[in-house]
Amino acid sequence: MKKIFENVQNNKPLIHHITNYVTVNDCANIQIACGGSPIMADCIDEMEDMSNICSGLVLNIGTLNHTQIDSMLLAGKNYSQRNKPIILDPVGCGATKLRTETTFKLIEELNLSVIRGNLSEIKTIYNKTGNTKGVDAADEDQINLETIDNVIKMAHNLATKLNVIIVITGQMDIISDGKDTYVVKNGHPSMANVSGTGCMLTSILGAYVASNPENATKACAVATAVMGIAGEKANSYVEKHNLGNASLRVGIINSVSTMTEEILLKGIKIEKF
Repeated sequence: MKKIFENVQNNKPLIHHITNYVTVNDCANIQIACGGSPIMADCIDEMEDMSNICSGLVLNIGTLNHTQIDSMLLAGKNYSQRNKPIILDPVGCGATKLRTETTFKLIEELNLSVIRGNLSEIKTIYNKTGNTKGVDAADEDQINLETIDNVIKMAHNLATKLNVIIVITGQMDIISDGKDTYVVKNGHPSMANVSGTGCMLTSILGAYVASNPENATKACAVATAVMGIAGEKANSYVEKHNLGNASLRVGIINSVSTMTEEILLKGIKIEKF
C-alpha cells in the first residue's frame, strides 16, 4: 500500500477528463491534491493529441450531451489502442434512457479499466435495467451488513463478465476484479451532503491506476481509502468547529492534499475477501 501511494506522488500522472460541469473544478482540484495533474478537454478535435500526452482517461456522464458522447467514444478508442487506462463513472445510469444507453455503448466499444458507481448504477449495468434516484443510489440500494455478501457477489461476477475492475461506493466500498475483492470501510455519511464526492473519487482512481498499472485493483482500494480517510478527517474538523457543507467540501480536498503515508497506513480500513 505504501508503494502504491508513493507511485502516485512520484509519477504525477497527467489525467485527461471528459467530465461533468457540476463538479469539474472539484475533480481538477482533487486530482492535484492526490498527486496527479488534471487536464479537462472535451472538444473532439483534441482527442487524439490528448491520448498521446496523457497517462489515463476519466469519463464522467454526469451532464451528458451528444457532442460529449462523440468525444468520449473517440477519446476512449484512442486510449484503448494505446493500452492506457480508462475509468468510467456512469453517473445516473438507470435514471434516463440516454444515460443508460450511453453507459452500455461505452462499455461495449471501449477497453475500460475501471467502472465506479453507486450501487444503483452498478445494479443497472449488472441487470441491464434499473432505477436510480436522480444521480444518487435508490433508497433501497444500500451496502450494509445485510446486503454486503450479495453486493460482493455481484461485483465479482460483473468484473469477471466485463473484464474490468468494479468499484461500488456507499456506506462500505466494494472493489473487485473478479479474482481479488476488497472491502473498504473508510469514510463518513456526511460525505453524501457534498455534491460530487463520487466524481472526485473517480478522478483519484484515474491517478492511482495510471501510476500502478501492475497492481490496479489494490490501487483502486487504496485510492478509495484515501478519499474515505479524507472524509473522516474533514468531518471531524467540521463538527469540532460547527461548520457546514461548504467547509466539508474544502476539508476533503485539504485532507487529500495533506495525506501522508503515515496518515494512510494508520487510518486505512481494508479487508480482502
